[in-house]
Amino acid sequence: MKLFPSAHATHPQWRMAAALVLAQLRAQMALPSYAAAPSLGLLYITDHYAAQAQEILDFLSAELPEVTDWSGTVGVGVAANNVEYFDEPALSLMLCALPAEQYRVFSGVAPLGGLNTGAFEAHTALIHADGHTPDLTDLIAELAGRTHSGYLFGGLASSRSHTVQFAVGGNGNIKGQGAARGVFEGGMSGVAFGAGVGLLSRVTQGCQPVSGTRSITACERNLVLELDGRPALDVLLADLGVSLDQPRAALAKVRATLVGLSDAARGIAGDSINKAGQFGPDVRVRHIVGLDPARQGVAIAETVEPGMRLAFCQRNAATARSDLVRVCAEIREELEPEEMALETANALALPEAQASAHPARRIAGAVYVSCSGRGGPHFGAPSAELQIVRRALGDVPLVGFFAGGEIARHHLYGYTGVLTVFTDAAAGPAH
Repeated sequence: MKLFPSAHATHPQWRMAAALVLAQLRAQMALPSYAAAPSLGLLYITDHYAAQAQEILDFLSAELPEVTDWSGTVGVGVAANNVEYFDEPALSLMLCALPAEQYRVFSGVAPLGGLNTGAFEAHTALIHADGHTPDLTDLIAELAGRTHSGYLFGGLASSRSHTVQFAVGGNGNIKGQGAARGVFEGGMSGVAFGAGVGLLSRVTQGCQPVSGTRSITACERNLVLELDGRPALDVLLADLGVSLDQPRAALAKVRATLVGLSDAARGIAGDSINKAGQFGPDVRVRHIVGLDPARQGVAIAETVEPGMRLAFCQRNAATARSDLVRVCAEIREELEPEEMALETANALALPEAQASAHPARRIAGAVYVSCSGRGGPHFGAPSAELQIVRRALGDVPLVGFFAGGEIARHHLYGYTGVLTVFTDAAAGPAH
């Protein structure tokens, strides 16, 4: 298995950043352990470059003619191996060497449904979306239903200016959809992968439960009225140890509190909180958006239904760090066979800080999508989050961005990270 070339750079002028990235990529592509002729580019830019998105794509496409397909988006920050770029002009790019028959780029002019032909069936998909797209959560679920595994990974573009996406398919647009130059605003785009592309994916949470998990027994759209038969507002105040008799202190505590939701089908509370007292991947974190003292209700940023499970939670840096280490360790354990060749054992035995990218490690590349509210500030120092990934997963090619919402399976998450690795075997999306 060849490693995927990856590069990143920051510079006030996008042409200089792109030139630096090209130099890194070409140096890697000349090495025997890296793919020499990759065809799929995953491109992420910070919003400082959003207005020049088309120029950047045109330039890179011309300089890398062997890359026929492109996908990506914009973020307030972008990620690379061991480093993140927040609030500065930067781009991060990885070139994937995958069989042409095993992936398809989709967009508004080449919808995923039109790509599922006899020659290609989508098994899973990397997705980029505009958070202002109407009925987005329903569309995500619908898109997941168009894949064989039902598993998506990716996130919502985040930008203080243009919210752009990159989508260029070497197989062209669906007939009748017109022409496109590869940069889109609005809707969804991404890459669908066939069953022959090995992927492992994990969701890492960033919040710590401050209450037990309860069942929603009465609700109205996004207003939770009862939890386990008790007024929801009473339960919230009791869990936080506050009272509306002291409104200033109570509201300060409520503002720092979120809710973790899981579907009714998950069953008992233990399904959503693991033995370490952390949320499992089935939990979606949402904001509390209001209180209704008259109806004793708690309004949250998602429509709920009776039977869904809910736990109050707060952001916690220590929990985020330990959970990120956990998901990286799970991926490594999944890829490390009980009996391994000497080359593999030597590659895995290197000290974490020095573990160089190596084909024997069975990871060709990785995509990491993290919440724009995480990153260095949440983990305590610039690039701390990506340094944790490198120490725990090893030194592997990595690309990604900081999103306005993270996508995994058929759900839209918040305050999470979604780590996905390309492997040398069609293991399917484990989660």
